[in-house]
Formats: sequence, C-alpha cells, structure tokens
Amino acid sequence: MTNWTEVCALDDIDDEDVMRFDHNNHTYAVYRYKDKVYATDGLCTHEHVHLADGLVMEHVVECPKHNGRFDIRDGRALGAPVCVNLKTYPAKVEGGQVLVQLGA
Repeated sequence: MTNWTEVCALDDIDDEDVMRFDHNNHTYAVYRYKDKVYATDGLCTHEHVHLADGLVMEHVVECPKHNGRFDIRDGRALGAPVCVNLKTYPAKVEGGQVLVQLGA
C-alpha cells in the first residue's frame, strides 16, 4: 500500500533549504534543491538534533550541532562525526504540493 502524505506547497520551501515535518510522532526533513524534493529522517544520527535547523548547500545538509553532513539524495553520512546514514523516503511534487511516501 502506498501512503503518500501531503507535506506543504513547493513554494513553502526555498531552493537549497529544508523544512521540518512531524507525522505520527516521527520527525522528517523535506528538502528542495532545484525544484526537486527529497525527504529523510529529520534528526541527525549522531546527536539527534533537528536537521531543519541546519544548513543546506547543493545536495548536502549540515547538522547545526557538530557539523555532521549528509547527502539529502540518499541519506549517506559524509564523514565524522556522523557515521550512520539517514533513512530516506520517496518524495514528489504534484500540483505544486510536496508529497512524501511514509513507511517506505
């Protein structure tokens, strides 16, 4: 079963930015990069800090606490202090709305 959840309008997220999204007691991060959208777990795997408070440059989000970096496209940890990847979720834009497939 496909469970797509509407998160926000695409225009609610600036290019190269991130938005926090909470659903069923879980925090997600939704990113926009050149009109593509991506979604990951919303907490850093190192210190459990909200990635929505971090900096996004190109396809990388930097945790605001210890500068751990993740590739937003595949959740890959890009070096110390983070060593555990983020879980990613399918995301798409339909009719100007950002949708994320939860539980994927």
